[in-house]
Amino acid sequence: MNAFRTKPMTYPWPPLLFGLSAATALMLDMRYPLPVADTGGLLARAIGFTLVVSAIAMDLWAIKTLIERKTAVLPHHCTRHLVTCGPFALTRNPIYLGYTLLLAGVGLIDGNAWCFVMAILFVALTSLYAIHQEEQHLLSRFGIDFERYSRRTARWI
Repeated sequence: MNAFRTKPMTYPWPPLLFGLSAATALMLDMRYPLPVADTGGLLARAIGFTLVVSAIAMDLWAIKTLIERKTAVLPHHCTRHLVTCGPFALTRNPIYLGYTLLLAGVGLIDGNAWCFVMAILFVALTSLYAIHQEEQHLLSRFGIDFERYSRRTARWI
């Protein structure tokens, strides 16, 4: 049997990668702060707050959609149904996009440039490691339906 058919990975790496990225950005900023251009202070914070609220809303919407469709929420569990509605109609990875926007938003609010560096690293590691395995899982379970979904829906945005 195809190993990807039963579950995409053995550990929920994306939430761990997000947590490590956020913690690393905060620690690096305390130890080695990067100079940040003056972006208007209040405007940057307002945009950051908007990103944070949008990220949380997107994550909650995605989780609600997965629960309503009676499929796995955690990335290391077997998917029962291919979900292509709700936020999944806009992006194949709304939860990971939410994590990324959350990190960028915190960076704007706090003036922490390391948040942007770590957001880029999070996207790269999640794309290379977790998303590849998840997409292999979805392809082995849903075949042509997943291929069609992938062609019409962007991986990130």
